[in-house]
Amino acid sequence: MKFATWNVNSLGVRLPQVLAWLQANPVDVLVLQELKMTDDKFPFDAFGQAGYSAHCFGQKTYNGVAMLSRHPASNVVRNIPGFADDLARVISADVAGVRVIGGYFPNGQEPGSEKFEYKMSWLRALRHWLREELVRSPKLMLMGDFNITFDDADVWDPVALYETIHCTEQERYELRALIALGLHDAFRLFAQGPKSYSWWDYRDGGFRRNRGLRIDHILVSDALKPAVSNCFIDRSPRRNERPSDHAPVLLELATAEP
Repeated sequence: MKFATWNVNSLGVRLPQVLAWLQANPVDVLVLQELKMTDDKFPFDAFGQAGYSAHCFGQKTYNGVAMLSRHPASNVVRNIPGFADDLARVISADVAGVRVIGGYFPNGQEPGSEKFEYKMSWLRALRHWLREELVRSPKLMLMGDFNITFDDADVWDPVALYETIHCTEQERYELRALIALGLHDAFRLFAQGPKSYSWWDYRDGGFRRNRGLRIDHILVSDALKPAVSNCFIDRSPRRNERPSDHAPVLLELATAEP
């Protein structure tokens, strides 16, 4: 089975690119972030014709997440249970024996801001919920736009970006806390080339100069880790005309069903 995550930065703009990518990369599950559309505008028919059922949790202008699957999805949950939030950031479901959670983590704006404090609260709530989810669903996968780098290897200029948003010790502490629950960064289960990033700023030739960050991640539980056979970033959609600023991250997994 193949799983993928992609922040499309407006599905209304990028729908043809997503459909073309799925045709070339027929993954079993794709989670999307930053739909920037309400549920009534979601292109269910287009994805259905491509062979995917879809569950979405949209929002006007910003945010919005969705899960596309070639297999039945059940027990769909939107956002973090017990955490009051007006923003559409999380969608989760059981697919082929795996609890799949797709998330659009808060950006945080800048350290010390109200949005940063919201990000910290959101991350703590996510961790508490995941601790319980892992008990209920040992085969669990968390993927999406985390808006956090693991360490300096995920940053094109660690010195210039030291303690700036996505790269602060506070954010990385919360990311390590997720790992401590029994999750693993699937990308680093395999040898990767240097300067492997998933996001590049539109400005200043960020992609052309490979000035990026790795902020899109796939984490797998202890129970799934032995079945992971590959994890990689597909940079090709970033070369499209009017691309998203993010690239998809893909994971290959042995059949998850018992």
